[in-house]
Amino acid sequence: MIKPGPCIYLIEVYKMKDGFIKVAAATPKIKVADPAYNTEEILKIIDETEKKGASILVFSELTISGYTCGDLFLQQPLLTECKNQLLRIVKATENKSMLVVVGCPIVIKQKLYNCAVVISDGSILGIVPKTHLPNYSEFYELRHFTSGEGLEEDLWFGEEFGYVNVAVNQLFKCKEIPELVVACEICEDLWVPLPPSTYHAMAGATVICNPSASVETTTKESYRRSLVSNQSARLLAAYIYADAGEGESTQDVVYSGHHLICENGSVLAEAKRFTNEIIYADIDVQKLAAERRKMTSFPGGQTDDYFEQEFSLEVKENKITRTFPKAPFVPDNQDERDKRCDEILSLQSMGLKKRLEHTNCKHAVVGISGGLDSTLAVLVTARAFDLLDIPRENLICVTMPCFGTTDRTYQNAVSLIKELGATLKEVRIEKAVRQHFADIGHDENNHDVTYENSQARERTQILMDMANQYNGMVIGTGDMSELALGWATYNGDHMSMYAVNCSVPKTLVRYLVLYYAETTDNKKLSEVLMDVLDTPVSPELLPPVDGVISQKTEDLVGPYELHDFFLYYMLRFGFPKSKLYRMAKLTFDGVYDDETIKKWLDKFYWRFFSQQFKRSCLPDGPKVGSVAVSPRGDLRMPSDASPTAWL
Repeated sequence: MIKPGPCIYLIEVYKMKDGFIKVAAATPKIKVADPAYNTEEILKIIDETEKKGASILVFSELTISGYTCGDLFLQQPLLTECKNQLLRIVKATENKSMLVVVGCPIVIKQKLYNCAVVISDGSILGIVPKTHLPNYSEFYELRHFTSGEGLEEDLWFGEEFGYVNVAVNQLFKCKEIPELVVACEICEDLWVPLPPSTYHAMAGATVICNPSASVETTTKESYRRSLVSNQSARLLAAYIYADAGEGESTQDVVYSGHHLICENGSVLAEAKRFTNEIIYADIDVQKLAAERRKMTSFPGGQTDDYFEQEFSLEVKENKITRTFPKAPFVPDNQDERDKRCDEILSLQSMGLKKRLEHTNCKHAVVGISGGLDSTLAVLVTARAFDLLDIPRENLICVTMPCFGTTDRTYQNAVSLIKELGATLKEVRIEKAVRQHFADIGHDENNHDVTYENSQARERTQILMDMANQYNGMVIGTGDMSELALGWATYNGDHMSMYAVNCSVPKTLVRYLVLYYAETTDNKKLSEVLMDVLDTPVSPELLPPVDGVISQKTEDLVGPYELHDFFLYYMLRFGFPKSKLYRMAKLTFDGVYDDETIKKWLDKFYWRFFSQQFKRSCLPDGPKVGSVAVSPRGDLRMPSDASPTAWL
């Protein structure tokens, strides 16, 4: 059922800015059973949060009266005054571009309901009654209130405000921002096995507002935080939880004002308890909508029994206060990072272990350059061999020096293999490459793409043929960042028999190698790994200058920390280019100027779309995170897709 409600149109509407909505949770310092005083404090908070750019403001449960009124809820003077002060709050929101949710007792047909009143621009959009009334321990709501389950009522608020819909099943939809759909549940509703918010989300709500009065006891803080954040994760939604605080009666219990704003399992903002603090956060409704589109198991469109009310917001570009990690693939916390690294190394090695078992391979061949990617591949392969009790000498590591090889990378490769106990083979390829140049009529002094790729393809041929000699398997070394950019030689280093690094981004490769260096008992191995980490990233396909690497990858394709940032948010959430640019400017402020970010963002999109043909025929390899580019899994993308809509 679709029941239209008040619709407010603004004269000036700004272009929606990337789905970021500033929201707030608050509770005033109240006086129990004093609606006039409480309303004065509510109005102050409305003014304050409006000035700070909040578009949605949620107050605590029964804010106007106070939650702890007890049997005073049965007194007509209190209820009359609550209604009068509610209308005062409604009038005060005129010409304010906000959605305000305030708690108030509401009488309907001689029954009292604990309600969340949804207000916008001088109108009551709807009233949502509480469904589940606690009546245990310190709670006795059934003494005063009636459950709103099944209630559908048009409540008359006089000529000025008209009829207002009262029902649990209501959605409040923003006219200017289609992804912003708001619904409400109240306190205990969240604590039951099947909260109303579950149905709200399935009907399309992306933001859940919860006016609450949760008593404070020891250990309850962590449980409450877990409950709110987990519900936001299950619903792929934002959750604004406003908790009663100072001013409520402490006759038997205490309220702490423990507000929470969560988004898909992440706590964006949390109030310090016992402070009556106002908290703010920028939720991203575009991100939530993208998650739901991607997760096809998430039900949607179940709106047959819902009332839908429209509201308007003046949508403008507020300053974003939330932050985005510079390295979204890498946890900030070291303990979590170490745990993640160990887990990924296990995923990589277990994937390879299975493939070796299945093919009955007792040998593996890896091209070792002394760089990060090949180092990680060798470490993973050695770990897989240990799991299978295959002697490490069966791990054939091949160094293939040519025109661009430096002494530093060569020595690191040699030392690494020695310390691992693997077998080192050296095949110098200068002669073979020069013969190839002669065969195809290429001038060796012309250091173009032919010059570079001829070396990469010669190395791959050697690896494949040596694998045949040993009845073994070529282990690929290329990482996901290189694959996303197409920074690999087609049918060269692009090809292998199993690619252990294919879903590991470059920014994470460094930490995996670092973790290995910090946890190994072999001091010499650790020293080698630390020097590998300190070596500039390079394919070493151009001659060195004075023995030093002359070809630095990031000078050519751009900083990997930028590209990994772009890659994560584009593939994980489908964000448009304009939003990526805005987020990157905020995140890398003081690191890169705006022009540099724009330059490499343009380059990222060009390379990503033009190089899909390389990803379309990637070898098998293990997925280790939520973003991957496998053509058989996460990225089933045509090689000739046009990038126009993205650019």
